[in-house]
Amino acid sequence: MSSSPLSKKRRVSGPDPKPGSNCSPAHSVLSNVPSVPTNGMAKNGSDADIDEGLYSRQLYVLGHEAMKRLQTSSVLVSGLRGLGVEIAKNIILGGVKAVTLHDQGTAQWADLSSQFYLREEDIGKNRAEVSQPRLAELNSYVPVSAYTGPLVEDFLSGFQVVVLTNTPLEDQLRVGEFCHSRGIKLVVADTRGLFGQLFCDFGEEMILTDSNGEQPLSAMVSMVTKDNPGVVTCLDEARHGFESGDFVSFSEVQGMIELNGSQPMEIKVLGPYTFSICDTSNFSDYIRGGIVSQVKVPKKISFEDATELVTLARAVNARALPAVQQDSLDENLIRKLAYVAAGDLAPINAFIGGLAAQEVMKACSGKFMPIMQWLYFDALECLPEDKEALTEDKCLPRQNRYDGQVAVFGSDLQEKLGKQKYFLVGAGAIGCELLKNFAMIGLGCGEGGEIVITDMDTIEKSNLNRQFLFRPWDVTKLKSDTAAAAVHQMNPHIRVTSHQNRVGPDTERIYDDDFFQNLDGVANALDNVDARMYMDRRCVYYRKPLLESGTLGTKGNVQVVIPFLTESYSSSQDPPEKSIPICTLKNFPNAIEHTLQWARDEFEGLFKQPAENVNQYLTDPKFVERTLRLAGTQPLEVLEAVQRSLVLQRPQTWADCVTWACHHWHTQYSNNIRQLLHNFPPDQLTSSGAPFWSGPKRCPHPLTFDVNNPLHLDYVMAAANLFAQTYGLLGSQDRAAVATLLQSVQVPEFTPKSGVKIHVSDQELQSANASVDDSRLEELKATLPSPEKLPGFKMYPIDFEKDDDTNFHMDFIVAASNLRAENYDIPPADRHKSKLIAGKIIPAIATTTAAVVGLVCLELYKVVQGHRQLDSYKNGFLNLALPFFGFSEPLAAPRHQYYNQEWTLWDRFEVQGLQPNGEEMTLKQFLDYFKMEHKLEITMLSQGVSMLYSFFMPAAKLKERLDQPMTEIVSRVSKRKLGRHVRALVLELCCNDESGEDVEVPYVRYTIR
Repeated sequence: MSSSPLSKKRRVSGPDPKPGSNCSPAHSVLSNVPSVPTNGMAKNGSDADIDEGLYSRQLYVLGHEAMKRLQTSSVLVSGLRGLGVEIAKNIILGGVKAVTLHDQGTAQWADLSSQFYLREEDIGKNRAEVSQPRLAELNSYVPVSAYTGPLVEDFLSGFQVVVLTNTPLEDQLRVGEFCHSRGIKLVVADTRGLFGQLFCDFGEEMILTDSNGEQPLSAMVSMVTKDNPGVVTCLDEARHGFESGDFVSFSEVQGMIELNGSQPMEIKVLGPYTFSICDTSNFSDYIRGGIVSQVKVPKKISFEDATELVTLARAVNARALPAVQQDSLDENLIRKLAYVAAGDLAPINAFIGGLAAQEVMKACSGKFMPIMQWLYFDALECLPEDKEALTEDKCLPRQNRYDGQVAVFGSDLQEKLGKQKYFLVGAGAIGCELLKNFAMIGLGCGEGGEIVITDMDTIEKSNLNRQFLFRPWDVTKLKSDTAAAAVHQMNPHIRVTSHQNRVGPDTERIYDDDFFQNLDGVANALDNVDARMYMDRRCVYYRKPLLESGTLGTKGNVQVVIPFLTESYSSSQDPPEKSIPICTLKNFPNAIEHTLQWARDEFEGLFKQPAENVNQYLTDPKFVERTLRLAGTQPLEVLEAVQRSLVLQRPQTWADCVTWACHHWHTQYSNNIRQLLHNFPPDQLTSSGAPFWSGPKRCPHPLTFDVNNPLHLDYVMAAANLFAQTYGLLGSQDRAAVATLLQSVQVPEFTPKSGVKIHVSDQELQSANASVDDSRLEELKATLPSPEKLPGFKMYPIDFEKDDDTNFHMDFIVAASNLRAENYDIPPADRHKSKLIAGKIIPAIATTTAAVVGLVCLELYKVVQGHRQLDSYKNGFLNLALPFFGFSEPLAAPRHQYYNQEWTLWDRFEVQGLQPNGEEMTLKQFLDYFKMEHKLEITMLSQGVSMLYSFFMPAAKLKERLDQPMTEIVSRVSKRKLGRHVRALVLELCCNDESGEDVEVPYVRYTIR
């Protein structure tokens, strides 16, 4: 092929149009230079805008500025085998300016073991050209072109980042030297079987804007000394979290005003609540208050080019002593590399590809610390524990799609993988990546194999940036069905059954004993702890391996749970998140997180809970009776809300809704604040003589309504529309018309009242909630309208949905929160940040997901082979931003003992409930069985939350139960009939041994069918 740049062939196209989609027809052209579309910008075409609907979760990882820099970078990916396509997939999803795919080779059978955009009919075709249209579908904002010519300098000079995969060393050095000299950033990635490597060269001067991606910390100041250096002490509510070398700035400091607005200053940490700053000896005296905030200061880093590093390495080795040179050669490792080098494994490519793609994003954006400069990785523990199990003939190519994997593990494991039955719980980002890897390695692709996937969610636009099996025309479709269909295109042999069920007690008639007993393992792809813990309990009960993983932005973790070997997921738990005290939310917020949580509570308390309570009141004759049994002041709050909704504030027209919204604005942002300041004036002192409004208590000020203030009108527009929706009334988006209506709204004069109790602490609030105003409750009951007088009337509760920008939900949250922030002089939050906090969004990026799932599937190899050595398995922890990679063997299952019997969480007592005569065991027989067979006296016996027996049970009740069958007692106590799908019960015991001492024992599996 000619080396002239004019001979290069490049194919550019967009995604193929699908039925019902809004895509314009695809075009294919041959040209020297690809066209460049607007790339991720919003529909108005403004360069300042980003499609937040698409990039929502990634923006919470990178931020808008880094995202804009990403969108100005063109990237070349050379080598389109499994590793190259993984890198290309991730950076296209990430939203770079343009991607060019380069490969001069043709698809081989071995490529299909990890190149998920090659199909069997593509064998013999150019890998880049075949992959291009399929990769182009991932992101319509990113033009993707294919190039099959040589990597000449004129061609390379058109890119900001060059990625080389599967490239000979001499080409790496040649391209690396050219890129380094021209300021083009270079990433070299390679995999060989179970080995992988990365090299980064981002030039002699790279500006790093943020090394770790963490949100800047802030703390409240309680004292600053006049000294050299000055020592800052923070409030002891929480540790400041700073590190020596951090830069900080100050605001709102009273007295020592020289600190406010000063240039960022470097600190030295002295303790969890103290640090030193500059010389403050000539500053004014510190009086009180102040906020100290961490400042991310850009810094320069530099890289050597590949040629220079290789030269340096050779020089160092040449000067080393002969003995050192000899010892540094790990012949065993080299031998293993030689054994597996012919292999091409999807999980290794997913891991290294995820890392490499993140390095590309770092190179483009200057966000996060790059790898400096080499990274090597191997997963040799995946090889069979029996070293004799692999023979050369078992690893020979067979001209099928698994040749790249068979070259490493042999044909026996491939056959095992095909027969596996796995349950995949979740079809989101992790679920999509797992399905892709399962298809590549052949899991459940053979006779008798199957993958069951369940997910009840439908596809949303924000999913498309990470959940790469979905396309724009799939939005609103079911995730599980769509993912199953998409992965079938990657490997037609995969056997996937898709469900739309939530996992939990309600679906145990579906995922029953037969279902679990037929499984070989479970892979979780869940986004909440409760569901993870439920699946963990099921896996422990059925003694099935569990592959657990999760991501949070650039952070990820992998845990493998092996029956009778490791602890379970639930064996260790993170500490609970610190909750915001109720009184802080109600009266004393000091951070935007407080006002946003307050706004979310307002949303629920205005537009959901009252409507639900009204509907129950109108349809359930026992609603009032049940409400009166609630604890504390809840009965009063619920019935007052019902009265307001049905009598005092029930609107008849849209104008009524606007009036209500205006009145509510005055209540929350003017009247309540005035009442608070009446109770606690700005100059109020505590009993100790200290200012009441100090430390975490910020003194508020009331707002004055101004129809010309956009934020004030935002609130009324959102609140009025949502209020109207709860009553089934038609709202309006005409701001001018609403402004006109507001001019005629009469707002009652407010005068603060004496004797109003405002609670300063949660302890005070709890004490107050203990008292009940019975006379007020009776009055409410008497004044509530009879349900018979409201035939056919119902309300429409609103469930909060953060990702629909047309439903007024986030409009209300942003306005409500920022108005309250204005009350308390708290810096406001824009819509993007407000959605993150109020919507409890988990930041996510495709690179982390790919890397984490790669590690999951490496553990899967070991599970399927049946590894029994604990140190063969690896739990993984990573943070691509730092970057950090940590691996540890799983913790062994904790051991317990009673008498001489050792047991772990995987052990249990097996009790057959049905006796040979067909009758079921009674409670007395059950108690006697444990006393005779295990020398254990049961003191308490429970099933779920139902107490079946206890030593302190009244004699009459005990006498009644002793002769009853166990299942009859369970049904009677739980007030639930056992379903036909229930074959066994889990019973928990408290026992004494023969000496009368309490002993910890396993649970009981009590079989009834």
